[in-house]
Amino acid sequence: MAVKVAIVYYSATGTVQGMAELAAAAAESAGAEVRLRPVARQGGGDREASEAQQQAAEQAEQNPSATAEDIVWADAVLFGSPTRYGNVAGQLKLFIDSLGAQWAQGQLADKVYAGFTASQTAHGGQETTLLALYNTIYHFGGIIVPPGYTEGLKFVDGNPYGVSHVTGGDNDIPLGDAEKAALDHLARRVVTVAGRLTSA
Repeated sequence: MAVKVAIVYYSATGTVQGMAELAAAAAESAGAEVRLRPVARQGGGDREASEAQQQAAEQAEQNPSATAEDIVWADAVLFGSPTRYGNVAGQLKLFIDSLGAQWAQGQLADKVYAGFTASQTAHGGQETTLLALYNTIYHFGGIIVPPGYTEGLKFVDGNPYGVSHVTGGDNDIPLGDAEKAALDHLARRVVTVAGRLTSA
């Protein structure tokens, strides 16, 4: 029976969406059944959305929005979020915070979880964002499966906590080979570990 993977993300300018799509393709090629789900976009205060943000929102609308049922359905969950002040973006956090009923029923426990993120600068809080995300997973009773340094490629991308990408000040630096390889490795590792758990 195929491992069920939910990839739930918020993408402001399209970068995290691109990461999510690459992870989804890798999970599918590893034999998983995948649901790719953006979270519903919330208002951003009094700032007008940039052209990139408007395009990302329109692209995200092409996929069904994430629901609690997607998390309950999954054997493994990959969360993707841009970094916001070294933390998870509010849009994704609102979705996670809405899972209280499922948490109370134990429906979020014993699943595999991992994360990926992006920021404009190299030291823009990528690691703290992933660690903050994992604080919630501890409360779920989830099983965090980080990439660690389990493959040589992780010494290139350098993030043992998940996968991260630096977009630059204008959010125009595309994903490189190191990030693509790291996403592929993370997704396959998650599928492999989840498969061992579901078949035990």
